[in-house]
Amino acid sequence: MDLKEKLVSSFMAFENTVNVDSSVHDIRVDAIKNFEAVGFPTKKQEAWKYTSLNSVLKNDFSVFPKETGALDYKDVKQYFIHDIDSYKIIFIDGKYSSHLSATTHDGIDVCLMSAALNKPKYKLVIDNYFNKIATKDGLSSLNTAFSAEGAYIHIPKNKVVEKPIQIIHFSTGNEAALMLQPRNLIVVGENSHVQIIERHQSLTDNPTLTNSVTEIFANKRAIVDYYKIQNDKQSASLIDNTFINQKQESIAKVHTFSFGGKLTRNNLNFYQNGERIDSTMKGITIIGDKQHVDHNTLVHHIEPNCESHQDYKGIFDANSTGVFNGKVVVEKEAQKTNAFQANNNILVSDKATINTKPQLEIFADDVKCSHGCTIGQLDESAMFYLRSRGIPEKEARGLLMYAFSNNVLDSVTIPEIKSRITKLIAQKLGVNIGFDL
Repeated sequence: MDLKEKLVSSFMAFENTVNVDSSVHDIRVDAIKNFEAVGFPTKKQEAWKYTSLNSVLKNDFSVFPKETGALDYKDVKQYFIHDIDSYKIIFIDGKYSSHLSATTHDGIDVCLMSAALNKPKYKLVIDNYFNKIATKDGLSSLNTAFSAEGAYIHIPKNKVVEKPIQIIHFSTGNEAALMLQPRNLIVVGENSHVQIIERHQSLTDNPTLTNSVTEIFANKRAIVDYYKIQNDKQSASLIDNTFINQKQESIAKVHTFSFGGKLTRNNLNFYQNGERIDSTMKGITIIGDKQHVDHNTLVHHIEPNCESHQDYKGIFDANSTGVFNGKVVVEKEAQKTNAFQANNNILVSDKATINTKPQLEIFADDVKCSHGCTIGQLDESAMFYLRSRGIPEKEARGLLMYAFSNNVLDSVTIPEIKSRITKLIAQKLGVNIGFDL
C-alpha cells in the first residue's frame, strides 16, 4: 500500500477521533475526496517541474503517532528564541505540549486549533475564516482532511500584541518515520499588530514529512510580521503552504530562512483585496550536500494603489538544488501597482543547480513592475581585494556571501531573530563573521 492509499484508508479512523458534528466535518470529507482524486503533485505539473516528491513519499510514514513523553525544556532550549519573552504554542509529534507552551486568552486568543474547531465560542471565526483561502490542490486538501492540531491565533481589532508568538513543532523520532499535518489559522483584526516565529524541528535522524497549511487574514490596517526558520535535520522534509488574505491598508511580511532539511517546498500566496496594501516576502537559502529547497510564490494584485516586494537570495554548495518560481498577477483594475521581484543566486559548487523562473502577468497599463534573476559565482576582484588585506580565503568567501544576503536581514524587525539568523548564516558558511552579535 502506497502512502496515498494509506492516507485515504486512514481517514475513517481519523474521523473516529474528532467531533463529526463540528462545522468542519463536511469540509474534511470534501477535502479527502479531492485528495483521492488529485493525489500528490508530480513533475508533470508545471509548478512542480523541478521538484520530485518520490524519494520522500517512499517512506512508510506513521499517520497516527504513538503517545510520547514530555520533553525537558533544557533539551530543546536551543530551538527557541529564548532571549525574548514570548507566547509559545509547542507540539511534540503532532500533539500539544502544555508543559512547554505559554498561551493566553487575555484580550487575544493564542491557543490550539483543536479547541477552536470544537468549542462554540470560536464557531463564528471558524465559519468565517477556516479553509476560505487555502487552495484545493492535493497537498492542501490532504491537510484540510486531517486538520485537527495546530495554532489558532485571533487578534481582535485595535490590539498590538506586546510579545512575539513562537510556534514550534518537534518530532522526537519515536516513530521509524512520521508524517505530520499541522493546520494554523491566524486572524488579525483592524489596526492590530502581531509578530510570529515558526519552526519545525526533528530531534533524531528518523525520516519526517511535514505537510503544513497556514491561513493568515490581515484585516484593515493590520500588520503581520512572520518569520519561518527552516534549519531541520537532513532526514526531514517540509511542504509549507501559506495563504495570506489582505484587506485595505494592511501590511504583511514573511521572511523565510531555509538552511536545513532534505527537501523543502515553500508555497507562499498573497491575495490583495483592498487598496494601499503592502506585501513583502524575503528569503535566504543556504544549502549543500544533496539538499533541495523550492520557493513557489504568488502575489495577486486585485485592486489599485498597492505594492509588493520579493527578494530571495540563494547560496548553493555541493550537490544541492534550488528552485524559485515567483509569480505576480496584476488584474486590469489594479492600476498604480508597484511590484518588485528579484531572485539572486550564487553557485559555490560546479555541481550545484538553481532553476529560477520569475513571472509577471500584467493586465493593467499604469503600473511599475520589475522582475529579474541572477546566477553566478563570487566576484573575483572582491575576493582579491579582501585577500590583499590579509583575510584568509575561507573567511573572505564567507564575508562576501554574508554581505550578499545581508540586505534581506536589514528588514528583520526583531533584533533577537536577526542575531539568531546571523549566527546560523555564519555556521552554514563555516566562518566567524568577526563582529559582536
